Amino acid sequence: MMFKTYKLVECKTFFSKLMGLMFSKRKNIVLILNKESRLNAIIHMFFVFYPIDVYWLDKNKKIVDQRKRVRPFTFAVPKKKAKYIVEISTF
Repeated sequence: MMFKTYKLVECKTFFSKLMGLMFSKRKNIVLILNKESRLNAIIHMFFVFYPIDVYWLDKNKKIVDQRKRVRPFTFAVPKKKAKYIVEISTF
């Protein structure tokens, strides 16, 4: 079995997490939240003009939820609390 590897850009500051992938070219990021939360782990796709895959991870870096091909100008809410959000371009 082969796995694809991705280079991830870390977003730790408030501004970098707020901007995320808005107005950017296709890249892959990991948003690092201050604490585990469902409310703070909601993502929006405003001004992201391509679909992405999203993975929510808990504080132990275990995947607690995922969405494939989240479309532009939509929201995605995780089912459980998350500390990390990985956003991967699907192109």
